[in-house]
Amino acid sequence: MSSSQQHNSGPDSDGPEVPEPSHAERAKTLVYLQQTGGLSTLSRKQPGWPFGSVMPYGLDEQEQPAFLISTMAMHTQNLLGDPRASLLVTPPESRTDPLGAARVTLMGSVTPVPKEESAPVRERYLARHPNASYWVDFNDFGFFRMTIADIYFVGGFGSMGWVAPADYAAAAVDPLAEEASELIRHINTDQAETLLLLARVFGKVEAQQVTMTALDRLGFHLRIKTPGRMQGGRVAFTSPVRTASEVRAGLADMAARADAGAELVHSL
Repeated sequence: MSSSQQHNSGPDSDGPEVPEPSHAERAKTLVYLQQTGGLSTLSRKQPGWPFGSVMPYGLDEQEQPAFLISTMAMHTQNLLGDPRASLLVTPPESRTDPLGAARVTLMGSVTPVPKEESAPVRERYLARHPNASYWVDFNDFGFFRMTIADIYFVGGFGSMGWVAPADYAAAAVDPLAEEASELIRHINTDQAETLLLLARVFGKVEAQQVTMTALDRLGFHLRIKTPGRMQGGRVAFTSPVRTASEVRAGLADMAARADAGAELVHSL
């Protein structure tokens, strides 16, 4: 098993394997979309114990996390004593579904950014955190960045695995990343009947209510309520999509195939 191998089939998944982005792509997209994580450093006061901090982050030119931190902060003192740290990044939906939502832990060495390399880090950080311009030039603040050593991604129940830093560096952010949340909201509101049709025809389940929970260039995840239980599933687009209009066209094509009784790649 390679470090980036995925485990996507839960106990209810007995259909064909459904194409979906690699763990590296999903981790890269999650880190790109969020702006704050939980930083764990090694305590100087209690040697060997992890010390957790809320930590806004930016991304450097290699898309590694960068931090603007004060020398007075406990986590900064910890890092100056031992640069090993981890950054946990979670999406907003983890507040209501903490175990079902995706999350990623980046591990690496967090060290000061040399002054001659700080200009692009500063520019990219302030683009994500404009309020930091009020304290970025304070004498006790400086930029640090994480050189990633390893990554662990959890995509929800039954989907998890290690991601090699090289795979993460080579991965691309999903083209729907910026639009996915709004698209999901509109689809759940305006195309509820289409989702029901897809679950009933392709999943062959007595679906009472269907909600789209995740969306990417290759397909989408569904949460399906049946008379006996709640279950999950994934459906693949007939071809990859990159824009909102292509998503809508893809759903229309699926609905037409469902009406015609055609096969579609799915796992429910």
